[in-house]
Amino acid sequence: MPPIIRRRHLPSLGSFATFEVAAKHLSFTLAAKELNVTQGAVSQQIRLLETALETQLFLRKHNALELTDAGKALQESVTAGLDRITAGVAAITAEDEPQTVTISATDGMARFWLAPLIRSFRAANPDVGFVVLASDSDDTLRNYAQVDVAIICGNERCEVGEELHFLFPEVAQPVCSPDYLAQHGPFDSASSLNGADLLNLHDSHWNADAIGWQPLGWAEWFRAQGAVWDKAPLGLNTNKVGLLIDAALDGEGIMLGWHHMIARYIADGSLVYAHPATITVGRGNFLNYRKDSMRRPAVAGFVSHLLGSLGGEGQ
Repeated sequence: MPPIIRRRHLPSLGSFATFEVAAKHLSFTLAAKELNVTQGAVSQQIRLLETALETQLFLRKHNALELTDAGKALQESVTAGLDRITAGVAAITAEDEPQTVTISATDGMARFWLAPLIRSFRAANPDVGFVVLASDSDDTLRNYAQVDVAIICGNERCEVGEELHFLFPEVAQPVCSPDYLAQHGPFDSASSLNGADLLNLHDSHWNADAIGWQPLGWAEWFRAQGAVWDKAPLGLNTNKVGLLIDAALDGEGIMLGWHHMIARYIADGSLVYAHPATITVGRGNFLNYRKDSMRRPAVAGFVSHLLGSLGGEGQ
């Protein structure tokens, strides 16, 4: 029979909360960043907790942490306990607390796909506010305790299920303004685009920490069509999707437009397809939410609004 541990003999709740964040990140440095304390403070809290429990919770390796079996078991229990405390506090304070939804995403997704959904949701729910944490360079934002919903792109290791929803695949297609197509088109073959002003997403975009994906650019598009990109001087070469879309809207050339980001511009005629061929590299976009956040009506309502906007696209 396991020993009975009285509550008054337990380590402090704060040490368990620090452990939960460190276990989630498997990094004392990232845990310190989220908790807004020093790395040394986190390390000391974990050492004191291990001493109090007389159990090693982490395996310290060179530039890496791993949970021991005891650490994994404790993480599961602590996370469940903190979730219940959070839900209990939310139930008590819900009437007095402002309704806020916190979302993380990459820059392009936040500006061109997420922002219109937030506007349409707030039109019907003006009492709900939003915090949007957008970055192409900080992949840890989605792990912050305050984040209710994260928009993720890639070939995710976790299974699609209760907390992870597939939204749509990454599909790109050449687009430009109607005036540009009228003046310089039509582009009847893939090779004919070599004579156009091509707007390109710089390689550094794909190497950003929050992205790190296989490039989906002109070289890949031409290759997929059995053509060769002659790499003539580019009209614009930038690591920011927003600058490319602005340039295409202004009639400066042709860009590879991601369907989910340019859909509203295609719908209102601001952009048109310059060539019918699309390209994809087999990755998708996902929605990930925290289970305890879904107990709040504002979060659950926005997730439902987001998934409902997809029609038959999402699964």
